[in-house]
Amino acid sequence: QVQLVESGGGLVQAGGSLRLSCAASGRTFSSYAMGWFRQTPGKEREFVAAISGRGGSRYYADAVKGRFTISRDNAKNTVYLQMNSLKPEDTAVYYCAATLGGATMREDRWGSWGQGTQVTVSS
Repeated sequence: QVQLVESGGGLVQAGGSLRLSCAASGRTFSSYAMGWFRQTPGKEREFVAAISGRGGSRYYADAVKGRFTISRDNAKNTVYLQMNSLKPEDTAVYYCAATLGGATMREDRWGSWGQGTQVTVSS
């Protein structure tokens, strides 16, 4: 398993932007598909975006398509989530995840998780 540490969360006004980063330990980072999920109080964690090991395939939840972009830098063992045109409903704790299987929307298929970073979008 890899160790994951997220950063970049914070408070932003609606319409603004944030970039989340997730730094991973280990020497086999490119072997892992990476993903972002989010969770609000009282709700289940939901899929946001995922990217394949070499970055050739990307997947997005319908709610963020066209606004969020996932990318990765395998030389830096880091995955990013660029969030533009943020809305109050994007407010959540955002989690980074890693899997040796293929990228998937299914939460139970991801084996490693970060501690989460809070994103708050004010109206």
